[in-house]
This record gives sequence, structure tokens and C-alpha cells, in this order.
Amino acid sequence: MVSRVIPVDTFDLVIFGGTGDLARRKIFPGLYRRFMAGQMNADSRIIGAARAKNSDEQFRAMIHDSLLEFVPKDRQDDKVIEAFLARIDYVSIDAKEESGWTKLKSTVRANVVRAFYFSVAPALFGDLAERLHAHAITDATSRVVVEKPFGRDLATAKALNATLAKYFAETQIYRIDHYLGKETVQNLMAVRFANILFEPIWKAQYIDHVQITVAETVGVDGRGAYYDKSGAMRDMVQNHMMQLLCLIAMEPPYHFDPDAVRDEKLKVIRALEPVTVNDIVRGQYLAGGGEGGYIEHSENPNSKTESYVALRVNVANWRWKGTPFYLRTGKRLRARYSEIAITFKEPPHSIFDDAKGWKANVLVIRLQPNEGMNLMVMIKEPGPGGMRLMQVPLDMTFADALGQDAEDVPDAYERLIMDVIRGNQTLFMRGDEVEAAWAWTDPIIQGWEARGDKPQDYDAGSSGPEDALMLLHKDGRRWREIKG
Repeated sequence: MVSRVIPVDTFDLVIFGGTGDLARRKIFPGLYRRFMAGQMNADSRIIGAARAKNSDEQFRAMIHDSLLEFVPKDRQDDKVIEAFLARIDYVSIDAKEESGWTKLKSTVRANVVRAFYFSVAPALFGDLAERLHAHAITDATSRVVVEKPFGRDLATAKALNATLAKYFAETQIYRIDHYLGKETVQNLMAVRFANILFEPIWKAQYIDHVQITVAETVGVDGRGAYYDKSGAMRDMVQNHMMQLLCLIAMEPPYHFDPDAVRDEKLKVIRALEPVTVNDIVRGQYLAGGGEGGYIEHSENPNSKTESYVALRVNVANWRWKGTPFYLRTGKRLRARYSEIAITFKEPPHSIFDDAKGWKANVLVIRLQPNEGMNLMVMIKEPGPGGMRLMQVPLDMTFADALGQDAEDVPDAYERLIMDVIRGNQTLFMRGDEVEAAWAWTDPIIQGWEARGDKPQDYDAGSSGPEDALMLLHKDGRRWREIKG
């Protein structure tokens, strides 16, 4: 099956931080793929902006190298690359100085969609917004994309929102969380709200518990100093995992409309109960596999920052009262593996003698690797000898089910950037949503800081600290295996 590609309007996309790692690894390769798919028309342009004194030719050469490195070889077409690079310009600019802004104003056109991607540190958001406004480069139709982190606590998030609000309306601000651009995450909404099969049983009466796992094999080596000021709670739970929880727990919106969807997500965040000390496990990975441990990577021998965190979370509303959500994420774990697992309750009565063979129905949504969904159901084991039960998966790996090569499934950044051009904010976080998430997260962090809690050690390549197992064991449940 070939995906239907809908071209977007002509645009000028300015990427501040255009020479940075994110731009090279994700943004430009994603834009190239959209261009190759025919989604960008011939009049659209991309303008890289950074402090480096590059010419257009030098910048295009850098982007050319990044395409060769980060685009699969079977998607590299010399003629397409040449045509794509011809649509790229460069402006040397300083967010804190006046140099380059006059040139940027003369480069950006007035009669097209104008979007400005802040692929820079949040500390520069205010400077960029102020100068874009002062030089009349933006107007009421312009859009601005900002990358996380959206603050490091409630106070800084409010300050950041207030800074952006000086120059842009909320309808112009696109706070990007690439997890929301994943095909599987979007399909979670389709599975829930486009099928009568699931929605009637999507509640505490039928669902025993929900597990959300985001496991990584990499450590923090190379960015240890940054990560040590953040930790897993700020880096993953407050944003990515919070968004996944919201999509599972939210009520059906009245329409698939940006504010309708985000209103329902906000209600979930505000319904989250405070997390007690007995419902949190934090950890730091030890050295192993020829690599140093977290302490070596952070270069802070007294660090109490977590590289792993697991939580038991409760949503205090009628739909979910009594159904816990278990969240865990960590570095240097056994496999790179992200999934949402919704475990249903057992039938009220078993008519079969082989009750020992029964296992819970589980809907597994895989985010990585091999995006897709499995529904684990019970069937009769083949062969004679009575009614023996066994569990099998109804598997829907998207690449297989839709007849697509895995490389044909758009990357999250591709989808989200095109949504910016379309003016569709459905998959982007709203300011009050970000602040509500921090209002819930801050007391958890402040609690362990006040207690002076030290994270537990865990072996690199394991599934995390031993106490994380007890988080579920005390409830009579078990974590699903982390597997590659």
C-alpha cells in the first residue's frame, strides 16, 4: 500500500540552529524525505540560520553530507538531493546581536507560510522571538516551533511561556514532542476512537493495569553534564511519557480538533494523584560492557541524579479509579524498547477445566523497534486431548500489514513539521498542558531532593534496579520483559 501524500502550501521554513546536531540528524533528513515524496512544492524554501559564517554553498555541502549519513542509501537519489539542496539558503545570524537580521528579513517572503524552528537552547527563545518581532519578520500568520525542554520546573515553564506570549499568540506556538509524531502513537487514537471494539471496555471495570516502558541501551556519555541537571524524570517522564499516559487515559474529544484533543489531555494531567515515596524507584547504572557508569559519565562523584525511574501513578476519575499506571524509563538497559501494554482483567468465570492455562488479554502498542500492535488472546491449543488453552498474538506490524517497507513509514519529525506548515496543532503541546505537567512533577522531585534520596545502583544491560520489581510485586503484578 502506498501512502497518500497531500502536498502542503508553499512555505519558507527558517531553522535557527541549522548547523546543530538535531538539524543534521533529524530535521533536514526528514524534510528531504518529504521533498522526495512530493509533499514540498517547487517554490518552498528552507533557510538555515546559525552563528557560523557559512556561505550558501558551504551550508548546502554540510546538509549534503548529513543526508548521506542519515538517510538510508536506497533513499539517496542524486538528482533529488540536488533539487532539494537548491531550495536551501543560509543566513549567518546571532540571536543576541543585530547582525544578520536585515538579511533574514529580505530572504523570507511575505506571501507564503512562514515558520520559524527554534532548534536552539531554551535560553535563546526570548532573544529570537524579540528580534523576529522587532525586525517585523513575523506577523499574526507566522508559526514558531520550540523544542523541549519546556523549562525545568513550573516556574521556568511559566517564564518561558510568558516570554513566547509577548510576541506570539498560543495558536502560533508549536511545542514539539517527537513522540506524538510516531505513527503508532497516532494509531492509538484511531484504535480507541474509530473502533467500537475497544472504547466500551477502555476503563477500570475491564482493565487491570497499564504499563508504559521507554528503555534505552545508551548511557549519557557525551552529555553527562547536561543530563545530570535533568535526570530521567525531567528528561522523559514529564513530557514524553506524560503524553503517552494522556492519550491512553483521556476521554473521547468531541472532535479530532487541536484544542478538543488537548483539553481532554489536560483533564488527565489535572486528575493525576500525588505520587507517594513508596511508589517511586530511582536508579543509576553501573559500569559494564566496557563502558563507564553514570557517575563516570556525569563527572560528578556525588551525583544523586537518576538515570532510571519507575512510578506507580493513579488517575483520580470515574474511568480509571482503581486501575494503576506503571511508568518506567532508563538508560543502559537490556534493550532499546518502548511499548504501552494494556492488561485486561480475567473473565468473571471460567468454563474451562484448564484454568491454569489462562493468561490475561493484553493490548501491546510497540513504539520501537518495529512499530505496531499486538493483541494477546486465548485460543485452543491445536491437537487432541481436551480443551487446552494457549495465548497467541494477533499481530499488526505496520510495515507488514500495510505493505510498506519500514523506511516508507514517515519519521516523527517529518509528520510534525508538515503539520506546522498546515497549521495543525493537534500533536503539539499547549502552554497550560506543559504547566500542568510540571505542577504534578515538581512535588515528586522536590520530595526526593528534600529527603536526600540516593538512586539505587543497577547493572548496565539489566532491566533496572531490583526494587523496581517490588513496585509491581506488592500489587501482585509483574513488569513485562524488556526485550529487543
